[in-house]
Amino acid sequence: MKRYASFVMFFWIVVITSSLQAQGKKYPQRLRRAESFLGIHFDFHASDECTEIGKNVTPEMLAAILDQVRPDYIQVDCKGHRGLSSYPTRVGNPAPGFVKDALKIFREVTAEKGVALYCHYSGVLDEEAVRRHPEWALQGVDGKIGGIDGRVTSVFGPYSDQLLIPQMKELCDSYQIDGIWIDGECWGTERDFQPKVIEKFINETGIQTIPRKPTDPDWYEYSQFCRQGFRQYVAHYVNELHRHNPNFQIASNWAYSSFMPEPVTTGVDFLSGDVVPNDPVNAARLESRILKQQGKPWDLMSWSFTFNWDDPGGFQSPKSVLQLQQEAAVVLSQGGGFQVYFNQNRDASMNLSDMQVMIPIAKFCRDRQLYCHQAVSIPQIGLILSTDAYYQKLDKLFHANHGELNGLKGILQMLLESQQVVDVVMEHHLAENINRYPLLIYPEWETITPAFKKQLVQYVENGGNLIVMGPAACQLFQSELAIQYLDSLRENVNYLAFNEKIASVKSMSQRVQFTTEVTPFGKIYSNRRQAGDARPAASIRQLGKGHLAGVYLNLGARYLNGKVTVARDFLAGLVKTLFPNTVVTVEGSHSVDVSLNRIGNKLSLHLLNTAGPYANPNVYVYDEIPPLGPLQITVRLDQKPGKVSLAPSRQKLAFTYRNGSFVTVIPSLKLYEILIIEE
Repeated sequence: MKRYASFVMFFWIVVITSSLQAQGKKYPQRLRRAESFLGIHFDFHASDECTEIGKNVTPEMLAAILDQVRPDYIQVDCKGHRGLSSYPTRVGNPAPGFVKDALKIFREVTAEKGVALYCHYSGVLDEEAVRRHPEWALQGVDGKIGGIDGRVTSVFGPYSDQLLIPQMKELCDSYQIDGIWIDGECWGTERDFQPKVIEKFINETGIQTIPRKPTDPDWYEYSQFCRQGFRQYVAHYVNELHRHNPNFQIASNWAYSSFMPEPVTTGVDFLSGDVVPNDPVNAARLESRILKQQGKPWDLMSWSFTFNWDDPGGFQSPKSVLQLQQEAAVVLSQGGGFQVYFNQNRDASMNLSDMQVMIPIAKFCRDRQLYCHQAVSIPQIGLILSTDAYYQKLDKLFHANHGELNGLKGILQMLLESQQVVDVVMEHHLAENINRYPLLIYPEWETITPAFKKQLVQYVENGGNLIVMGPAACQLFQSELAIQYLDSLRENVNYLAFNEKIASVKSMSQRVQFTTEVTPFGKIYSNRRQAGDARPAASIRQLGKGHLAGVYLNLGARYLNGKVTVARDFLAGLVKTLFPNTVVTVEGSHSVDVSLNRIGNKLSLHLLNTAGPYANPNVYVYDEIPPLGPLQITVRLDQKPGKVSLAPSRQKLAFTYRNGSFVTVIPSLKLYEILIIEE
């Protein structure tokens, strides 16, 4: 029986290769990922019950999808986290049974239609590889083979050379796929405590005592050693595959995003990640602002369905068209590409009914492509995601799944809900031209490298403006802020008063006094009646040609699960004090995200309606977003624009221009409009 199965797989490989190469058939040219804008992702993570793969997959089925949606590319399953390949591989571990080779059909039809084909492949996470080859597996700190859930391969071991790279070459040569989207990578790996890894660490660092928990000496050093192992693993397979086929395009899922916020040091061709259904709009707000800074083509994927991770057995429900359009709008407004993930059935077939959702989403995106794809942001506020401070506090190797980014996330939301134009930047983004940002914010980090602190202080002294948020972060700038502490850092109920309003903010805070002349900003009381003495919530000090502000309570993390408008308005007031001459001002609603880009020789102002219950864990699907408006838009320009219009409707807008600014009004914002300003 095994001999027969091997013959069948060999037969399919021969048929595939000869079919795709027969008669020198020429196909339409396909877009590379750098040129692509819209995609569809299918996967099903083949498992032991998949005994009839390909049974209901037909060329007509796929052709209908491509004709209706007209994507630039599709991604289809070839190996999921279970580790069983959903095509008849000769070098890997195939699923139990095949009726037809679905991947062959996908390649033939996409080639005929001029659509690029990528495969979904689980990298570090491979349950079957760990089962068959425990010597390939990572070893957890407790000695468990395969890590926490027993399916993690070691980035220091032979897995990539023995399985991943051979399978990629097989896919490249036998199916001529355009590239690979490798899942289960940075977010799946763990610290590896194999004896040979420990020995390598000792030899490279000289550290003899191996840390076993975060409070042990050298835990950070061991974590960084394992992170470097992952970087080398990715660089190795990317380099090997590019040597094999220079045109093969590769992404490692979530590499160089908020999960792994660092310079791109490997040869990956594009960046990508799948935004899971939990609060997807806010997740996309953050990730899109990070990826756009990294100097690589990028896209984000939305799941087409909701999923409750805590419900035994899972809970799925298809999202509405409006939900997915709102998620798409976040990504498009930052210049990125967009794709949507739909489940394949257990035989690798697709549900044509899903395309009734995808068709209007595709039209929504295509209508705006000309005005947003690969647009370049105009710097206003830079919110700092410190690579070093992030890794210093991270529980996992990559991926802040214990709230390590909550401070930054909450501050980003406060800024966006004050209609600020915000980029998320890292140290390496500021190395060449930090002065392009009129205002920088260091958001509730607990550490800073001496070199980066020196750079930030020089930025202020040269005329920049910096807000340091949170008492722990302010301790790092104690002398520059000219403060002394009156008590220890601890959690308090702080009654924050600003603009004649007050709200309680339960968070870490610290009392300070000033050692030189500074300007207090905002007040904190010990009770909501505002009885007794108040202490300053923040201070502003001129430092050289610029200004340095400190905020003496944490606001960001609390805003995520205890949102109060006073905190938002307080931060907006502090921003306005330090940065009064923003290029754009939007008035009329706090539920508008504002992005300012340049595309070609045109200025584009992106206005996104972010109302709706996407952050409510009890709401799985919603199909209504209240319109906003009227919105008054003010943009500072050196000269009167020749034409102002809305895209994609191309509706011209009346406006006034005086004193270096033009003003216009948008009566209603349903979801996503782009204001195009031409000279």
